[in-house]
Amino acid sequence: MSDDRRRGAEPSLGTDDGQESSSAPLPPPPPPDSQFERIREMLAQPVVASFIAGGVAGAVSRTVVSPLERLKILFQVQSAGRNEYKMSVPKALAKMWRDEGWRGFMAGNGTNCIRIVPYSAVQFSAYNFYKRFFEDEPGSNLGPYQRLFCGGLAGITSVTFTYPLDIVRTRLSIQSASFESLKKTSAPGGQKQKLPGMFGLLRNMYKNEGGLPALYRGIIPTVAGVAPYVGLNFMVYEIMRTHFTPLGEKDPTAVGKLAAGAVSGAVAQTCTYPFDVLRRRFQVNTMTGMGYQYKGLLDAVKMIVRTEGLRGLYKGIVPNLLKVAPSMASNWLSFEITRDFVMGKRRSGFL
Repeated sequence: MSDDRRRGAEPSLGTDDGQESSSAPLPPPPPPDSQFERIREMLAQPVVASFIAGGVAGAVSRTVVSPLERLKILFQVQSAGRNEYKMSVPKALAKMWRDEGWRGFMAGNGTNCIRIVPYSAVQFSAYNFYKRFFEDEPGSNLGPYQRLFCGGLAGITSVTFTYPLDIVRTRLSIQSASFESLKKTSAPGGQKQKLPGMFGLLRNMYKNEGGLPALYRGIIPTVAGVAPYVGLNFMVYEIMRTHFTPLGEKDPTAVGKLAAGAVSGAVAQTCTYPFDVLRRRFQVNTMTGMGYQYKGLLDAVKMIVRTEGLRGLYKGIVPNLLKVAPSMASNWLSFEITRDFVMGKRRSGFL
């Protein structure tokens, strides 16, 4: 048999000369993942999704309660013998409006959002990172004390990264307030001196108050308060979230999430509030005209209790509790909505 006949007897493996193969066609290869799908997959990782959702939640929650947040700070830093804001919350808010208008309600909120977006983002993502070490399997629930511990570590991590912005936010909140001893008219023509902004304050504090340590003044009482606060917040929220979930459902309704966030925030804030007062006092400790100069943490506690009583450690708690319900409720709801949107069907576990 000739070579041509042998070749003709062999089955064709191609489509030369327009001839189709007699064998079944191979299925087409799966299309490669698009760049968009790869990005979605990366963003859907629990730590990354929590970072994004935490940032959104922080900005939403702080803007909602900005007037009460600022009023709380003004109450906290007001020492004994000062009466500018020694009044009820409604009257204090009215005074703030008369003196400064809408800008007074939002004073420091821009800086607060710049601070709270990375703070909240780091906090939620750090919690998801730390909880991996305690999970039996990915997405499994933690026990209450494990949530408390992971939340405490997440709080310490987030506050360490963003503390300089927190101290600047405090300074911005009080520098335009009507504290008589803080008013300045040194500008030409007797006009009020122009107040520095966020970066101006950071630069002034660094140059005039001791360099980098000045930007972390008060961080010890801050960490002492933030660790249990964040830990309690995560622990109580998951407990209340389960409580508000209807029987047979995996998740609570939006109202249930709002209620769980409000309860968790109120419990955590009330238990750790004296540390928040100490934090604010130390953040303005070197400002002239504030009426106090504390040597250390114990000295501050002794002086506050001696001159202002135990109530001094809870100054500003009323506007704080008034703000904590809408703040934490909107924080947790915004977090869950954003996280579910980013993760889609990949979501597992509560947080």
